[in-house]
Amino acid sequence: MARKDDDMPIDHEESNGGFERILLFLIPIIFTIVLVGVLLMLFNLNVRNGVLDVANKIPIVKDWVPDRELSPEEQKKKDLKDQEESNEATVQELKKQLAETEEALQEMSEQKTAQEEKAEQLEAQLDEMETEAAAVEQAEEEDSYIEQIQELAKMYADMSPSKAAPIMQNLTMEEMVLMLGEMKNSNRVAILEKMDPKIAAEATMHLKEAKSTEELAEAAKKSREKRDKEQESLKTTDNLDQNQLSKTFSQMAPDKAADLLMQTYKISPSKVITILNSVNDAARARILDSMSAQDSELAAKILNRLMGAK
Repeated sequence: MARKDDDMPIDHEESNGGFERILLFLIPIIFTIVLVGVLLMLFNLNVRNGVLDVANKIPIVKDWVPDRELSPEEQKKKDLKDQEESNEATVQELKKQLAETEEALQEMSEQKTAQEEKAEQLEAQLDEMETEAAAVEQAEEEDSYIEQIQELAKMYADMSPSKAAPIMQNLTMEEMVLMLGEMKNSNRVAILEKMDPKIAAEATMHLKEAKSTEELAEAAKKSREKRDKEQESLKTTDNLDQNQLSKTFSQMAPDKAADLLMQTYKISPSKVITILNSVNDAARARILDSMSAQDSELAAKILNRLMGAK
């Protein structure tokens, strides 16, 4: 047993010595290879790039080694490629922004269209409401007008036909027909008998036409408006003629104006008074002085009329 224990250290020492000899042999070789590789990498660009290419393909080692050094031409190509990629990325980004802008514009356009349609709908509703309100107001006015006509028709029916007939003849034909249509047949016949035959015949022909009360009322209102406009026009025309006459007599010689007015007084005294009232005070004084020289009695009558004497 003691013999075996003594042999083990000897074997261990022999094993360690062999390994050391191997290391002594390999270390110079490895160092030489590494040194040669480093030198080649430093001074030979192709070899260096080849080694770096191989190293970059190794999964773990590629994270430790730098990228291969490029030649000027390769660097130029790489820069061009990077620039193209950058330009392409920029173009894609601009396209994306343009698409987003167009989408936003489309959405705004749709919103604007929707708002315009809503505004048109509201405007249409407003117009409809105004039309309805106008129709209601017109209907109320027509009802009120018809009620007034019915009250007037009752009032004329209660009057004696001889008094009602001349008053109604001063109305427009449409107003007369409307009121006669609202009376009882007996009252209507009694009033027509007292009217001028021509007017009564025309009114009878209108009564034969089958029209509703609303249509007759509308026609009566239009006829009244037409007559009022005609009367207003005649009134305006009269005023213009009076102004022209006033200017004419003011510019005439006093004796000529006096002679003309004295002759006119025999036909229409009111017109002479109207003309003398329209001229200015100086012209009136000159005309009256000439009248007094020709006919003092007539001049006194005209002066009394001017002063309002009966």
